[in-house]
Amino acid sequence: MFSFKTIEFPVENTLLKEKGSKFIGFAFPVNNEEELKNALEKIRTEHPKATHHCYAFRIGLNGENYRANDDGEPSGSAGLPIYNQLLANEITNVLVISVRYYGGTKLGVSGLVKAYKESAKITIEEANIITKELEIVIEITFNFNQQNIIFTLLSKYDAKVLNFDADEQCLVTASMKLSQKESISDKLSEMQYITFNFKDY
Repeated sequence: MFSFKTIEFPVENTLLKEKGSKFIGFAFPVNNEEELKNALEKIRTEHPKATHHCYAFRIGLNGENYRANDDGEPSGSAGLPIYNQLLANEITNVLVISVRYYGGTKLGVSGLVKAYKESAKITIEEANIITKELEIVIEITFNFNQQNIIFTLLSKYDAKVLNFDADEQCLVTASMKLSQKESISDKLSEMQYITFNFKDY
């Protein structure tokens, strides 16, 4: 597992109307708890008068960090149908929020499930789903006269140089695809006067 599916850009203000109630959908790419909190806060600020702000998210390569929140709707009638749409589309690092303005007619649990599912579905359909390669950061220390060899190797693996300190002992920091880790490790291990290590991206 060296890649995952997520959405490229946020989707905002998709609209579903059901018996007078309005369901406004949002989807955000999120990579951590902080981005998640900021996105939720943004929507709560934009829609302070909404009856409910229901949401679900998945974060992590296998969506191991997840939550479904009904925000006062009957248990399992809102967050879960939204969460199931994340699963159905096999996307992670995504937050989907459905903001409800109550229209005066109760929908009942099955009606709510259907409405929240539909709201999440049309919101995700608006999104551009992309596959992201997992990345890792490599730090390589080497002698000044080995620059050419190292940079040739990095470009061969499509690594992006993040930082380069050129001294007698040079240090380069680069990000690269996790799937290439074994391969570049083998190459570097064969070279003399070189040390390297990996960090999580």
